[in-house]
Amino acid sequence: MPEFLQEESPFQVYLSFKKYLDVLEHIRYNDRLEYRVNYAESVIERFKKFPELCEGSQDFSLLTKHQDLIRMLLADLFPTGLTHNEIKAASIPFTDISFNYTERFRKILSDAGHNFTLEFRDMTQDEMYVLSCCIIVQLYFKKDIKFIIPFYYDIPDQHGIIRHYKITVNSDFSEIIPIDQKNFPTDSEIEILLENLDDVSLWKKHFPPQSWMLKGFNIFSLVDCTAEVALSDLKSTMIQIDPENPLPNENLKEIFKSYFDVAELNFGLMLMDHQHQKLEKLPIYENVFSNYLLDFWINLYDEKIQKTAFQNLKYNPKPIVISDVDHFDDEIKNTPNFSVLAKNNIKSFMVIPIVHEGEVLALMEFTSEIAGSFNGLKLKKLDSLSDILIFSLNRFKHERDNQIEAIIQREYTTIHNSVIWKFRNEAEKYFNASLQRKLYTLREISFKNLSPLFGVSDIRSSSDKRFHLMLDDLNEQIDCLHQLFSDLNFPESEKYLLALDVFENELNNDFKADTEQRFQHFLREEIHPFLQAELEMTSMQNIKDYFSKVYSVNSLFYSNRRKLDESITLINRKIADILDESQVEAQEIYPHYYERFKSDGVEHNLYIGQNLSPSIKYSQRQLSELRFWQLKTICRIEHDFENFSTQLAISLEIASLIFVYNERIDIRFRMDEKRFDVDGAHNSFYEIIKKRLEKAKIKDSTERITCPGKITIVYFGMENQKEYLNYISRLQKIGILKNDVELLRVEDLQGASGLLAMRVSLA
Repeated sequence: MPEFLQEESPFQVYLSFKKYLDVLEHIRYNDRLEYRVNYAESVIERFKKFPELCEGSQDFSLLTKHQDLIRMLLADLFPTGLTHNEIKAASIPFTDISFNYTERFRKILSDAGHNFTLEFRDMTQDEMYVLSCCIIVQLYFKKDIKFIIPFYYDIPDQHGIIRHYKITVNSDFSEIIPIDQKNFPTDSEIEILLENLDDVSLWKKHFPPQSWMLKGFNIFSLVDCTAEVALSDLKSTMIQIDPENPLPNENLKEIFKSYFDVAELNFGLMLMDHQHQKLEKLPIYENVFSNYLLDFWINLYDEKIQKTAFQNLKYNPKPIVISDVDHFDDEIKNTPNFSVLAKNNIKSFMVIPIVHEGEVLALMEFTSEIAGSFNGLKLKKLDSLSDILIFSLNRFKHERDNQIEAIIQREYTTIHNSVIWKFRNEAEKYFNASLQRKLYTLREISFKNLSPLFGVSDIRSSSDKRFHLMLDDLNEQIDCLHQLFSDLNFPESEKYLLALDVFENELNNDFKADTEQRFQHFLREEIHPFLQAELEMTSMQNIKDYFSKVYSVNSLFYSNRRKLDESITLINRKIADILDESQVEAQEIYPHYYERFKSDGVEHNLYIGQNLSPSIKYSQRQLSELRFWQLKTICRIEHDFENFSTQLAISLEIASLIFVYNERIDIRFRMDEKRFDVDGAHNSFYEIIKKRLEKAKIKDSTERITCPGKITIVYFGMENQKEYLNYISRLQKIGILKNDVELLRVEDLQGASGLLAMRVSLA
């Protein structure tokens, strides 16, 4: 029995030369050239002695036994003059048996080694079975289904380079014969089969194993398409990241070997980090890439030289191609640069920038121990790869950025732009470790030696207003219920009216901490269930009117407090918008960390220092400019508030304060709260003062230091007083502030004494 390429086949395969002998019969009686007639007659007469070769046989040892006779038979199909050029052989269809090789094919198989066997590339057993059936449909049932699948052999050459050959098959000399002619599939069944190419069980139902006879032989030819296949493979195997399975594609080097036809080839690649002006390795590919030259470059030179080279590369990104390093003169061979070539036995190399829209995305290197491996022609072959490389690198960066951003969002929440770089560095370490399947613990993010700026625009007396508006709402609700029960005259009315009188007296004369909660409970448990039941029975309009005023969240009237909440929300949004808009100017003075918090008003914190922006020089001048920016912005908030305060449903006032602190502090990102906070006990003094300033009073007075319509600045010493009087003078000259500066002392606070303050009115 034959050794099939698949475990099951719809065919019983027989070796037969009958169809080609029929061709020779035609030559014997019709050809006008005598030598061809004699040749055909001679071969036919010889084959008559071996009828099994004509009628068909499954004894494939006949191929060896009659090797010379078969070679004579196929002489026209395998011309001697082309035997060293063509890659061709004959085969028994759908078996692993081939014969009558051309000399070039024979040499290719010899170079591949004794243990090499020809196997189709990327073809499963089920796909092979369906392909066999499709051939029956196309050839026997004459259906033009255009079922064309490219077949490839991957064969190593004598240097170990995998070469790819496309297979073309001529099946003119084979025929398909049904063994059982009773159970042919109908046209409609064939249509269904062709719609279900992946359902092998359905195909086996209509074309059972061994149900057809395949007699004859095939001629197959190979075409070397190594470069094209390697290029196709690169499209699907270039650099990518699968977060669920972060494994590198280790075939890249072998693909490049095939593409460039270089046996001893090493490939390296590094990304260009434009933010830090340096080259960046790909950790996932560390064991795949061989960055001999690029590693040497980033490790030999100091940071200054690297940045200079980086800038040169940015403006002049030209590739370097050296065919044979032995052609260097002695002066070059004695430089440190040459040592990396000698150390790694590099005889030929290319270093190529990958450029897209004027920006260098990465550097690639190709090195070889064989002189002459690379030259201008090999460099030219990269033109076909350029689009693939650019797409792959952009995709890699996009995938990496998405993953890093996901880590930041998951672990740190939304982070201000001024500090995102430090979070990104830490997230990159975490991400790179995960690609290498290493454990990495995220470190705390902190910044040291920063100068703080604090300011607040507080909504004055908001708590008192909220309390009085609550009384208004509850009194209105009691009055409404009192009227409702009086009008309806229910049997239970007297009991409820008495309870409402008690609550009304407590609200207005003896308010307790739990008065509102007890009234709320009384409504939910007694009055509202009673009114709901009456409403379902009678649909009274006055009950509907009452419930239309009830706030469903807490069962209370809430209209006055809602107006207050809406007014506070509007104020907070306006103040926050002014701060955020002004931040554009502030960040241009010096990049700093900025945060703001809304409550009854808006407070903001700025932290500035060299540690936040290591690459930008920081001095006291930038701090002074930001302090002036803060005062100017607070003035704008006060001015704009006066303009939009008339739009408020509830009349409110704001009082603004700035706290000047000269000592440096540290901030640390608290993972549990997902926010920055002042770090360390020695810095807590700053936070304590901030929290106590809002309600602080002028020393020896009952008046608070903050005042609506005025800006209050709190500080420690005369140096700060002089500094801020200068800022105020500048704003007075342009008509923003009045000439009414008050110099005050702040009452002693718990843990802090000696604070000074100044107040000035808005013009």
